[in-house]
Amino acid sequence: MRFLDLAATSAAVGATSGRRAKVELLAVALRALDPAEVSAGSGWLAGELRQRQTGVGWASLHDLPPPAAEPTLTVTAVDAAIDEIAGVHGSGSQARRRALLAALFASATTDEQRMLRGLFSGELRQGAQAGLLADAVARAAEVPLGAVRRALLLAGDLRAVAGAALHGGAGALAEFGLQVGRPLAPMLASSAPTVDEALAATGVPAMVDVKLDGIRIQVHRSGSDIAVFTRSLDEITARVPEVVAAVRALPARELVLDGEAIGLDETGRPLPFQQTSGRAARRATPSPTGPAPVAPAVLTAAETTGGAVLTPYFFDLLHLDGDDLIDRPGHQRWAALAGAVDPALLVGRVEVNGPEPAGAAFAAALDAGQEGVVVKSFDAPYDAGRRGAAWVKVKPRHTLDLVVLAVEWGSGRRSGWLSNLHLGARDPRTGDFVMLGKTFKGLTDEMLRWQTERFLGLAVERGDRVVRVRPEQVVEIAFDGVQTSSRYPGGMALRFARVVRYRGDKAAAEADTIDAVRAVHAGRRT
Repeated sequence: MRFLDLAATSAAVGATSGRRAKVELLAVALRALDPAEVSAGSGWLAGELRQRQTGVGWASLHDLPPPAAEPTLTVTAVDAAIDEIAGVHGSGSQARRRALLAALFASATTDEQRMLRGLFSGELRQGAQAGLLADAVARAAEVPLGAVRRALLLAGDLRAVAGAALHGGAGALAEFGLQVGRPLAPMLASSAPTVDEALAATGVPAMVDVKLDGIRIQVHRSGSDIAVFTRSLDEITARVPEVVAAVRALPARELVLDGEAIGLDETGRPLPFQQTSGRAARRATPSPTGPAPVAPAVLTAAETTGGAVLTPYFFDLLHLDGDDLIDRPGHQRWAALAGAVDPALLVGRVEVNGPEPAGAAFAAALDAGQEGVVVKSFDAPYDAGRRGAAWVKVKPRHTLDLVVLAVEWGSGRRSGWLSNLHLGARDPRTGDFVMLGKTFKGLTDEMLRWQTERFLGLAVERGDRVVRVRPEQVVEIAFDGVQTSSRYPGGMALRFARVVRYRGDKAAAEADTIDAVRAVHAGRRT
């Protein structure tokens, strides 16, 4: 297939507003790909390079050759060129990579260069995220959409699923299953403002879990091999020896566990998220009589890090010794979890039959310094990658995950640091971001130093007062409410916005939408 045809499809999808029309355009392009081109081509249509790391930064995409007059590139040729660029290492690699990049762009037409820039920069904002591609794959392959979505969630690889669907149909998709060692998209929780509303969604009886403000982890064990993955499916095994040690001490031969890793102080209370995620706090040994005893294997392994004790707490079990559990009801998975995992490594939880005990559990979680609770349906399966009514989180404040659009230079004590954040919510219809306000509240000196370096690296326009950045960094914002405002394009602004933490585990495409903000503005549950 000509690369120009794929670039034309991308441009057409970006110019089209209707979901159905976008899906049809993508499906036509997917059908036209040769079998060997599906892996690269399907990923490009979703704005993703098959090679996750290429060494090409934003600065490398300036001062490139003028476009070619005639199209000569094929999908295969472009994929091979990107492979070669990504494979450059060692002495002289920067000059070699620059030369290869220039050669690729010199062979590309104007439209092809536009797509290449979007792919290398991660900004091919055409409104064709993975969810839309799943619809297009189902249409192109004439297979049930549910089969595509399930395979995608279990495989975690859009390109592999697209290839299977297009060339093997529903039968090939059915072969995707939970594979120990290969991460799957985690089940997510929706939100409710009160425990009562959460119970109305889940029904009773329900399980109320303490909501930890830590790092979401998924741990796979097969014999002596253990791998730890983040919420975004990145492997962090080498960085969390305490988690590895804790799981290695368990008696099971094969496990897939879902949980959180969190730093604790001397009393067993949680450390701030930045200290957990950055492992910057001093190492602490919680008292065995405190509220959160730590397994001996965790403490032993922590001696190697020199940082905070990062303790894993598990709340779900997806696989046990050859038996997949994801389709089992929650109460069966949790019973299996309790039988397989050291009690010191289980998240705090209580079974409830009504609002009163659920409210007591919520209050106890807050008193212990935790973030809130997650109310869970007893009968729901583990719905990988989905955010539904089976799990509902309750926190004592409004929070949204927003994207930083620009940053203002600070003054006075903050002079020389990037300080005031311009915040935007994602518009799922356009792929753009709608500004909702600014804040510098909640920023510590450490955060100011970090964000100054981070946003200068993301800068696309540096002014004397404002630095405009690529919309990539997600930040969790707490606020009191949403008010009508003519100052911002969405007609709304956040009241008393305050930075809670930066979300390195979330991509901008996962940020909260402008629809979620409108729901808060209207007083509805998001």
